[in-house]
Formats: sequence, C-alpha cells, structure tokens
Amino acid sequence: MKVRAITGFFFVIVMLGSVLLGSYVFSAFYLILTSFCLFEFYKLVREGGFKPSRESGLINGFLVFLFFAAQCYFPAWKFIFLLPATLSAVYIQELYKKSPAPFPNLGFTFLGILLAVVPFLFFHAMAFMRGSFNFHIPMGFLIMLWSNDTGAYLAGRAFGRTKLFERHSPKKTWEGFFGGVVISAVAALIMSHFYVELSWKQWVSIAVLISCFGTMGDLVESMFKRSINVKDSGGILPGHGGLLDRFDGLLLAAPIVYTYLYFISN
Repeated sequence: MKVRAITGFFFVIVMLGSVLLGSYVFSAFYLILTSFCLFEFYKLVREGGFKPSRESGLINGFLVFLFFAAQCYFPAWKFIFLLPATLSAVYIQELYKKSPAPFPNLGFTFLGILLAVVPFLFFHAMAFMRGSFNFHIPMGFLIMLWSNDTGAYLAGRAFGRTKLFERHSPKKTWEGFFGGVVISAVAALIMSHFYVELSWKQWVSIAVLISCFGTMGDLVESMFKRSINVKDSGGILPGHGGLLDRFDGLLLAAPIVYTYLYFISN
C-alpha cells in the first residue's frame, strides 16, 4: 500500500500538470502517453501468441493522434488526409509476412489504435470544445473519474455483497458501483461552483456517464486481460500495474462524454 500510495501521488501530480501547463504541454503529453499505451497493448497481445504489426501500428497510432490533435489548432490543416495512405501500409506489410494468421494480426493491429488511441483523441478534443484551449472540462473529467474509482473502492470494501460481473471482474460489486456514482456526482456538484461553463445538472450528467461507461471500460479491459491470461497490463506504475490499467475507465467514457458535450453545445 505504501508503494501504491507513493506512485498514486506522483501519478496525480503529473496528470494535473499535463492539464494545467497549457495547450502545448497538454497535447504533447497525451501524444506520448497514447504511444506508450499502444506499445503496452501490442506487448500484451504478443504475450497472448499473436503478432500484430507493432512498428507500423505505433507509427500509425502516433500519426492518427498527431493529425487529429493538430486539427484543434489548425482546423484548415489538410495533412489529415494522408492517414488512409499510412494506414494502408499495415495491410501491405502483412502481405510480406509469412504468418499463418494474417487477419488476426491485422485485427489486433487496428484494435490497438481503436482501443488505445481513439479514446485519448476524444479526451484531448474536450479541451477544445469551444475553439480555444480550456482545461476545465478535461480536468473535471479526471476528477470525476478518480472520484468514481475511489468511491467504488471504498463502498465496495465496506458494503460490497452483490457481484457486478463476476465472470470478468470478481471483486466488483453493485454496492461499489453505486458508491462510485454517488461520490462522482458529489464531485460534479462541487466543480459546478468553480467551472461554470456547464450547469450543475450537466456536470452531474457527465459524472453519471463516467461512472457507467468508465465501469464498462474497466470490465472490457479485464475481459481482454483474461482472454490472454495476464493479471496486469504492465509494470510501469509500481503498485498500480500498467498504463492501460490506470486508464481503462477512460476508454469508453471519453467518447461518450464528448458526444454528450457535442450535442448539448450545438
């Protein structure tokens, strides 16, 4: 627990710094973080016996994030249309491999980009919802996500009896889930007094979305790890596992929250 607490403290400091230090630091940090998450995904898949095109996948993941992030700064930038050509290279590379399972390899190559890159694109775009950079929404997202995790953990330990989805995550309970929703909603109410871009009802709605889809993202990542028989996605964060373990709640929640924000602002 001591190692976990120390790692968690520095992790939170780095995450808050990435949001508070301006748009360029924000974009650069999540570009690097996304690349590490994608590398971790390919490493896990290879341990499961498959051979995705790691190099071309990492290059394409880097370019997908870079080009879409650049659109937030330069909306008229046209280099994004190079992506079909670079993504096609994944197919071409697989043609020259002597592999007994080319399409599973292709599938895992693109799944890595879909799972580890696209969610961070939506999270990054939240900061530019109104044209210019504003850290309030991504900061609020992280606070509610962490509040949900903390509330679910504490409520689950204190009151957990009814299993939520035992087949994929034996320790999760319905009591923990509702505890996470409540704590996340309380955090949203508090934030609504400081971040007034959204009403308190909208912040609470986002909190509920994060709790629901963040939990689903956690379950999806657990399902993935069980399918390849690994406990943690990595060891880069002592006491916490890998980066995918720390951001599993963001995988489904970020696209859903961005969609909600898009519709209420248009």
